Amino acid sequence: MRKVIGIGETVFDIIFKNNQPISATPGGSTYNSMISIGRTGLPAEFISETGDDRVGRRIRDFLEENGVSAKNICIHHGQKSALSLAFLNDNNDAEYVFYKDHDNDRLEFQFPEIHPDDVVLFGSYYSINPVVRHQVKPFLEYAKQHGAILYYDINFRASHQHEASKLMGNIHENLSLSDIVRGSSEDCEILYGLSTIDEVFEKEIASFARNFIYTAGSEPAELRAIGNISGRYPVKKVETVSTIGAGDSFNAGMAYGLIHFGVTKEQIQNGLPVEIWDKLFHCAQMFSMNVCQRWENYIDRDLLNYC
Repeated sequence: MRKVIGIGETVFDIIFKNNQPISATPGGSTYNSMISIGRTGLPAEFISETGDDRVGRRIRDFLEENGVSAKNICIHHGQKSALSLAFLNDNNDAEYVFYKDHDNDRLEFQFPEIHPDDVVLFGSYYSINPVVRHQVKPFLEYAKQHGAILYYDINFRASHQHEASKLMGNIHENLSLSDIVRGSSEDCEILYGLSTIDEVFEKEIASFARNFIYTAGSEPAELRAIGNISGRYPVKKVETVSTIGAGDSFNAGMAYGLIHFGVTKEQIQNGLPVEIWDKLFHCAQMFSMNVCQRWENYIDRDLLNYC
């Protein structure tokens, strides 16, 4: 059976509303996606790192409790796991403060077995971080060589804007390795100073990657894809509790849809028909809407039973 493999950071999210803590849960952008994938019942593995403290144990245990293999989690002995403080505003959008104790360590893991048409999720600062880049890039190349579908979420935060020019080469490599790329309007404004999908795609993406998804919070998601396909997908209005896991769950829905609808790497490279893209976006937005209505950063365990 096809599986989903994620690689990314782990943090322990403490969420504040009106300056009071209201929730605490394991997180990290790709981590959140993988918990959602595990809850769908698809085989899932996650590659990352934690400290050897109580928080790290909870992060690893939570993966296994949700059906995600944690055998490739690198444990940094004698060091603390990363924390993220998320402060929600009146719109329930978050401002983050991060604390990490092991920036100078190295990621150590065994490459998992990968079969054609498995899905690899990666992105955020972790995928371009010079500290672990020499481990992350070979894994992505290995996954590509073995026929995996690579899905890249740019997810570039303002806190790293001062590093953008230095990291652009790593971003370009990630784009070139990818079959599908997602960037938010915020990512594209921070990285490129551009605010429309056509500007971003034509000037910054198309020469590296040919399938690009552009999301903009509550505004319609958009698509530019092989075959001159363009798509626009309105976002349904829901009562939002937190948007922290919205993009991560969107990615999980895409990955789930790729396997659920039997989409292969060859089909993506040859150009998917718009009807398939419509189904993939439906899954992605369904996952995202579900998470926006929850304090958790991942889908309801029963989502697939009533959607």
